[in-house]
Amino acid sequence: MQSGMRSGAEVCLLELKGIYKSFGGVHAVRDVTLSIDHGEVRGLIGPNGAGKSTLVNLMSGLLTPTAGTITLDGEAVTRKSAHQRARKGIARTFQNLRIFPSLSVEQNIDVARYAGRGGALPEEAIDEFGLRDKLVQPANALSYGDQRRLEIVRGLALRPKVLMLDEPAAGMNEEETEALGRALTWVRQEADCALFVIDHDLKFIMTLCERITVLDMGAIIAEGTPEDVTQNPKVITAYLGEEAGLDA
Repeated sequence: MQSGMRSGAEVCLLELKGIYKSFGGVHAVRDVTLSIDHGEVRGLIGPNGAGKSTLVNLMSGLLTPTAGTITLDGEAVTRKSAHQRARKGIARTFQNLRIFPSLSVEQNIDVARYAGRGGALPEEAIDEFGLRDKLVQPANALSYGDQRRLEIVRGLALRPKVLMLDEPAAGMNEEETEALGRALTWVRQEADCALFVIDHDLKFIMTLCERITVLDMGAIIAEGTPEDVTQNPKVITAYLGEEAGLDA
């Protein structure tokens, strides 16, 4: 199952073909094939235990596939480390925050600037994510929501081609989630990178993303527009156990 909006011989940005990942006898990811185009905002949803975090770990290099290939701009990165992939243009955030707590906000951002592909972080990003007046504060002094926003800005400081966000709205209230959505819309328009967003908040992800991939038991069961997937019987069954309608 492969999606995309490419034409002619244009190479997609990030492509997975036939990805499997087994842990002993457990198949956590099964025959996943998908592509993300330049500038695309793709969502990934699925029930708990569907394999979403495992898939992101495979894409970012924290895990190596049991089988299959991953390419970035046509270059094979399947066996490259997470650090090498970050240099190539794959950045991510984590479901459980991984900021440097004792460093200031600005120092957290600078670490990524030095480790990334080069080029300057758009200064507007700091403003869009509400961190301008917090640059000298230790990261561990920030509110939980600001720590999540810092992790996203740090990812952008790598100057990625694709930024993967693992549960970026987790723990945020409705107002914070709406503000995050506006900031990520700015990223889509101004930061010149694709977004791959994993979240349990269906309203958030359906509003933000133009295409959705649905994972269940390690395999893709649906792909398409938000409207398509919310009406897909397989998706409804995976979430609710019956064909009763999915409230996004």
